[in-house]
Amino acid sequence: QVQLVESGGGLVQAGGSLRLSCAASGRTFSNVDMGWFRQAPGKEREFVAAINWGGGRIYLADSVKGRFTISRDNAKNTVYLQMNNLKPEDTAVYYCAARKPTAVLLTPTSRYDYWGQGTQVTVSS
Repeated sequence: QVQLVESGGGLVQAGGSLRLSCAASGRTFSNVDMGWFRQAPGKEREFVAAINWGGGRIYLADSVKGRFTISRDNAKNTVYLQMNNLKPEDTAVYYCAARKPTAVLLTPTSRYDYWGQGTQVTVSS
């Protein structure tokens, strides 16, 4: 079992930045791949970013490339999502998720086993 708790969401103006954190407990954090997803009102949950267990491989959705970065600190059992140049269309509830490591970083929500409760990000125009 892995318990995940997100933090760092809030209200920001377009062009601003936020850093989301996801603190993990339970199963050894360094043994899981981590992902960030988001869900806007009336839309399906979508993939944002993923990072492998060691932090050496990352994958970003095309919609956030060049603006968002994902990183992790295994000593702190925490994964981060740095979001720069935010746009109103980034408004959503952001979730972190975990799964056992795989050779290729996975994007479907169905492939992740553990989820946090989410944190709201609102970008005003």
